[in-house]
Amino acid sequence: MGNQDDQGKKKAGYEYLLAYKVTVPIYDYTMEFVKRWVDPYSRSKDQMEQGARSGTQNIPEGYKQQSLSGYIRLAGVARGSLEELLKDYLAFARQNRVEVWEKERVMREIGEIEEIWEILKKTPTLPSNPNFPDLPKDKQKAVNLLITLINQANYLIDKLISSLKEKHMKEGGLSEKLYKARKKFRGY
Repeated sequence: MGNQDDQGKKKAGYEYLLAYKVTVPIYDYTMEFVKRWVDPYSRSKDQMEQGARSGTQNIPEGYKQQSLSGYIRLAGVARGSLEELLKDYLAFARQNRVEVWEKERVMREIGEIEEIWEILKKTPTLPSNPNFPDLPKDKQKAVNLLITLINQANYLIDKLISSLKEKHMKEGGLSEKLYKARKKFRGY
């Protein structure tokens, strides 16, 4: 059952990646964050929701690509979207006079971070309902939680992209594999 979900369906390979799994609470929390603290008619609301969604959706989309270069490109899109979302949270903090904490303070004062990582690491893939802790009611804690999670996701996606590039360098891309297969088929 290790590669199946709670309904017995086979899970996709990307669902085992921490780089993907950490984007799920970022998306969920961002949706809650904008409902609470961002003007519902603002461009920022739309941008933040789309950035969080793109950060989550492009890794699975890239994984489904036939070519490794397509996967690398879409993982890069996820990374870029999360970087933009990070800038939105930093701008929100600046514009609302919310202090951005050092990583050590975040880890010390926001217990939800540890709870989230326990859920992410507890099973090979996320359950259908991972039951993440609620977004903190305190705006400062919520902003710092999201900034920290996004920084962690960006680090993991950078590592994913690096490993995909290395794999592409060693194994070649789809075009090269098709060319080799065609040459073999034709007897060259």
